[in-house]
Amino acid sequence: MGRHSKQKVRPWAGAGRAAALTGAVGAGMIGLTASPLAGLAMAATPGAATAPAGDVTPAGDEAELVPGTPCTVTAEACVDLAHNKAWLIEDGQVVRGAVPITHGAPGQETPPGTFTVQRKEQDHRSAEFNNAPMPYSVFFAPGGIAFHEGSLQRQSAGCVHLSHDDAVTFFDTLQIGDEVQVR
Repeated sequence: MGRHSKQKVRPWAGAGRAAALTGAVGAGMIGLTASPLAGLAMAATPGAATAPAGDVTPAGDEAELVPGTPCTVTAEACVDLAHNKAWLIEDGQVVRGAVPITHGAPGQETPPGTFTVQRKEQDHRSAEFNNAPMPYSVFFAPGGIAFHEGSLQRQSAGCVHLSHDDAVTFFDTLQIGDEVQVR
């Protein structure tokens, strides 16, 4: 069975899960979040008020790193900003990479975090940057941040630049809803 026909099960993760489970366990029941006790359970959870929504490292097996990358096994794409590398991952195994990238210049940094692929556009042109071509765009972060074919000799305005061949492969492989981790 091919990657595009495989159904994926995505674990419910993040601060909302931790808060809901803490409340449910603390009261011995599920669905406590509407109860006054839910606030007490959440307040007693270390880091519950300060954990950034959508960028919480999962616990247990889900926090296992993919060998050779800074990302966890839940990622389908991984970006290492410090080393200008990216990977495609399937079922916790690298299927392409490390490939060279460039990313956002100072003042236009590529945002770190955990995101999901929002849309794809093979022949996208940037309305913000004078109709500049952004071939094989895979949009994953707010503000129009995407993987796309671009120069590997200069930094971007926030996107992740890939070579032509790598951009085509990322475009063909990544699907709407796939997890992208930028570290």
